[in-house]
Amino acid sequence: MAEAAAAWQPSEQGANEICTLLHEYLKPGVDQARIFQELQRCSQFPDFNNYLAFLLCKGENQPVEVRQSAGLLLKNNLRTGYENLNPAYLGYIKALLLPCIGLPDHQLRGTVGTVISTIVEQQGGLHAWTDLLQVMLQCLDSNDFSHMEGALDALFKMSEDMPLQLDRDIPGLAERPITVFLPRLLQLFASPHATLRKMALGSVNQFILHMPRVLLVNMDSYLQGLFALGSDPTPEVRKLVCSAVVQLIELQPDFLHPHMRNVIEYMLQSTRDADPDVALEACEFWSAYCENNQSPEMLREFLPQLVTVLLTNMVYADDDEAVIDAEAVIDAEDEGDAPDSDQDLKPRFHQSRLHGATGEDAEEDYDESASTWNLRKCSAAGLDILSHVFGDALLPILMPLIQTNLADRSEAKWKEREASVLAVGAVGEGCIDGLLPALPQMIAHLLPLLEDPHPLVRSITCWTLSRYSKWIARAVDKPEGQQQFDAVLTGFLARILDNNKRVQEAACSAFATLEEEAVDELPDRLEPILQHLSFAFSKYQRRNLRILYDAVGTLADCVGGTLQDPRYIAVLMPPLTAKWQQIADFDRDIFPLLECFTSVAQALGPAFAPYAETVLARCCHIIRVQLVAEKDPAAAGAAYDKEFIVCALDLSSGVTEALGPSIEPLIAKSDLRDLLLQCCAVDANDVKQSSLALLGDLTKSCVQQVRPRLNDFLSVCVAQLNGPESFVHERISVANNACWALGELAVKVREEIAPAVVPVLNNIVPVLTSAQNPRGTNLALVENCAITLGRFAWVCPDVLAPQASHFLVPFLNTLKGIRDDVEKEEAFKGLCAVLRLNPMAASTAIHPLLLAIGSWREIHSAELKAEIHQLLQGFKQMLVEAGTWDQILQSTEKLLLQKLSATYGI
Repeated sequence: MAEAAAAWQPSEQGANEICTLLHEYLKPGVDQARIFQELQRCSQFPDFNNYLAFLLCKGENQPVEVRQSAGLLLKNNLRTGYENLNPAYLGYIKALLLPCIGLPDHQLRGTVGTVISTIVEQQGGLHAWTDLLQVMLQCLDSNDFSHMEGALDALFKMSEDMPLQLDRDIPGLAERPITVFLPRLLQLFASPHATLRKMALGSVNQFILHMPRVLLVNMDSYLQGLFALGSDPTPEVRKLVCSAVVQLIELQPDFLHPHMRNVIEYMLQSTRDADPDVALEACEFWSAYCENNQSPEMLREFLPQLVTVLLTNMVYADDDEAVIDAEAVIDAEDEGDAPDSDQDLKPRFHQSRLHGATGEDAEEDYDESASTWNLRKCSAAGLDILSHVFGDALLPILMPLIQTNLADRSEAKWKEREASVLAVGAVGEGCIDGLLPALPQMIAHLLPLLEDPHPLVRSITCWTLSRYSKWIARAVDKPEGQQQFDAVLTGFLARILDNNKRVQEAACSAFATLEEEAVDELPDRLEPILQHLSFAFSKYQRRNLRILYDAVGTLADCVGGTLQDPRYIAVLMPPLTAKWQQIADFDRDIFPLLECFTSVAQALGPAFAPYAETVLARCCHIIRVQLVAEKDPAAAGAAYDKEFIVCALDLSSGVTEALGPSIEPLIAKSDLRDLLLQCCAVDANDVKQSSLALLGDLTKSCVQQVRPRLNDFLSVCVAQLNGPESFVHERISVANNACWALGELAVKVREEIAPAVVPVLNNIVPVLTSAQNPRGTNLALVENCAITLGRFAWVCPDVLAPQASHFLVPFLNTLKGIRDDVEKEEAFKGLCAVLRLNPMAASTAIHPLLLAIGSWREIHSAELKAEIHQLLQGFKQMLVEAGTWDQILQSTEKLLLQKLSATYGI
């Protein structure tokens, strides 16, 4: 390495030029983009990285900031261009770095460690730089603080980025790197220097997940050192102790079992540490303990202390940003009208339209508006998990604390009051059995808090009441339950129009939760609900408008056709259309508005007709521009963002579904069909998914507009069902919608679907077969495959009949699990058509056939019922003649046999 260092020498002019650029870059107010471009120009020279290493390691006459900038630039260059680096130049850089591990300046030592770690990571471990291992060991053994810290810094970064690389054999070395380093790290737990203790513990903690053998062998020493550091005066060290304990309880709990009582006591003490970072790290322990199924009995005796600590930690601190922001506007009547800044807005993403999908619950947010994980939210999460583990046993401990706090209505105790309301919400699921008898009284105590002068109390009360929405909705069968529901609904509606943005958000979200749980109660109360929501459109700013759109969309989904009343349309549509006209085509705030319009259109049905042409025209414009932008943003005048296409396609689907056949003239004079075909070719699964959903909806409503490009659309659908790779997780939804669209096409174009039948059959039969082993199977896809196969059989029985024996059993097994509807009727018509042509295919599938037929609760189609009757009678006659009918009867369940006998006379 010394030879490599001697072989290359920097020119004074080159070094000065780079120094000048770095000096300029660090000046305030300078055009950094221009200077960065100059540095990028310099990076084209093959020895540019040598200059950077030289400035970092040898630039004693330069300011620390310049040397550090050179080092960070070197690190970035190594990450992006390591493979193209001249080996001799790499040797030069390594040779310069090694003596600088112990540089006197702390910042420079850290930068040297970062560059060293980057090189080791890029070369895949220490095998190509064994000199580094020896130098680091010498530094650690030197008793010189600068050298020890520099080596520890590099080691910590390597442990963090590539722990597995440090636990591998290296040719020429007797031991693995971690085997050599670990004993020294454990010794440094007792160092008089807090920095060394912190870095040593942080390095060892990185190996808990992988648990190398040397740590396993030295576990007693590690735990002894860890517990000794539990009382360290430095908060950063105590935080790492708590982090280690949490990792151990999650990954290696057996090591803690002999010490568990002491561990619990320590973590309880640490959860109330004066340093909030330490307390937060310790607080993670309670959720980890419960989620990893540790003994509840070990924890039970500590519950009184633990619950008190968690409740205390849920109280806002005076300097909490949320408190400062909320209290700053407590007297401002127009706070809700102040425009949102860009940092107020969270990114949001649209989910593509899927036929046969089911939603999943979102993760709970214990602090309805805040996005940062903190001690308050962690404590609430811990209380929630404890309530699921200990159930109602938690209530005698928790409720007296809550009642005391809620009873104190003094101004000084509002934060304790707020935390208690949060606690009531946190235990709303785990302790519901014990809370239900007192729920009316509890709600009666919470409702006045919706009028509390403090916005944070009002907002958390909305959230907590929403946690009990299911039970509030279920109580409406009694008069007092109706009164309770009306009081909660009225409270939410009033807070939707609150002057505080945070309260608006919480109330809107709470109302959305309540309306989903109380679908049957909404129609009779629709007028006041719509009046409040409509007024909110004129009051809300960008962030809360998004939530308002979601609430209106959810309302439309819940009440459906009830919304078609002209009185309701007159209240809802003017503010919605006003927002539609105000927002620009390619403002991302249009996404929730498009989603809202989709739900409203589907609810209004034919009543959406006055708005349909304008809406479809805008959707086509958005799609058209984005398709151009995908290839040439400059020509489009807009940046490409596929989410605009997805939202526009989904709204087009919603309008098509709403208007049904009456959509045909609007489609005829638009270019939507051709745009749709182009969208099907976009290389993005979510765009394909929504495109195929729209294809199916257009087929149902106006197939005559699809027919001119029928063969193209068939090719698109078949391509999405071509081989096993079509059914991998990320493409399941595309395959699902393609299969559904093909089924809709089959019903409408009948025999014209024939070219697609065999190619699709060969790919969906394995899906049906795999469904016999349901683990990991996508139910929506399997059911759509069965329906589409049945529809193919209905319109092209002669194509499928010869192959019926290959798919009949899995086909029948799937049909029996599908709910009764028109699609199932069409699939059974296909079944009957195929078996009429090839009855022998069912000779080995009589029992699955009887089960599938018996799965019907009621067949509305008299024609289908007659076909099934004829089919069964034919099989009965055939089996009687073969002498096997009695055997079939004996092997068939009695209830099924009774049902079939009563319905079909067999």
